[in-house]
Amino acid sequence: MTLELVTIPCLSDNYAYLIHDAGTGQTGCIDVPQAAPILAVLNARGWELSDILITHHHPDHIQGVETLRAATGAMVLGAAADAHRLPPLDLALTEASTFSIGPEFARIIDVPGHTVGHIAFHFPQSRLAFTADSLMAGGCGRLFEGTPAQMWHSLQKLAALPPDTLICSGHEYTASNLRFAATLEPGNPDLMSRIDRVTTARREGRPTVPVPLSEELATNPFLRADQPQMKQAVGLPGADAATVFAEIRARKDKF
Repeated sequence: MTLELVTIPCLSDNYAYLIHDAGTGQTGCIDVPQAAPILAVLNARGWELSDILITHHHPDHIQGVETLRAATGAMVLGAAADAHRLPPLDLALTEASTFSIGPEFARIIDVPGHTVGHIAFHFPQSRLAFTADSLMAGGCGRLFEGTPAQMWHSLQKLAALPPDTLICSGHEYTASNLRFAATLEPGNPDLMSRIDRVTTARREGRPTVPVPLSEELATNPFLRADQPQMKQAVGLPGADAATVFAEIRARKDKF
C-alpha cells in the first residue's frame, strides 16, 4: 500500500504536503509555512499528525512548526547539519539516516544549493520526492548559499530517481518558470504543451504540483544543462553542464 498524498496551499504561493499511511494511521507533514491550513486538513480527514519533516531553514518553510507541534505533539525531523537554525529537532537526519511513515522507509538526499543544508525526502515505494526549493516545478531555487556546481550536483541526484517519481516542490512558481524556459527552448513541443496545461490549471485555481520527474526532464531547463540544444541556446556549445547550468541560473535571476 502506498502513502496517500495531500497538497496544501499556504501563504501566498507556498505548499505543504501531508502523507498518510492508512494501515497504521501515521501521518507526516513536509514543511510548515503556516499551521492553520494543515490543521484544517488534518481535522477534516480525521488524521493524527505523527511527524513534521523539514527540508530547509527558510522562514516560509518552518514558521508554523512550533504551532503545529504544540497542537499535535508530532515529532520534528530535519537536517543534522542545519540543526542550529531549525526548530528543535527530535530526530536529526543525514543521508545515512532512515525513518518510516507506516511501513515505508524514506531516503534522505542532501541537496545543497538553495541553502547549504537543504535536504529532500524520497519515498521510493510511493514514488514521491519532496524537493521543496531545490528542484522546483519548471525550475530550481535561487542560490542563496550554495554554488552553481553544488546545485547542479544536487539536481543530478534528483534527476536519477525513477522517471515516474512525483516531484513535490515548495512553491507555485511554475508559470513563471516555464515562461523563462520558453525563452531558451521555444521549439520544445513538450514545453509548449506543459505551458498550456499550467495556464489552464492556474486559471481554474488548481495547483501545478506535484509533477512527474519525466516531465521535468523534458521541460525544465535546469535539468537539461547537459543537453546539446540547451548548450547551444545559451551560446556555450562546448561547455560542461555545470557551466551551462550557471549561465541558465544567471539568466533566470535577471528574468
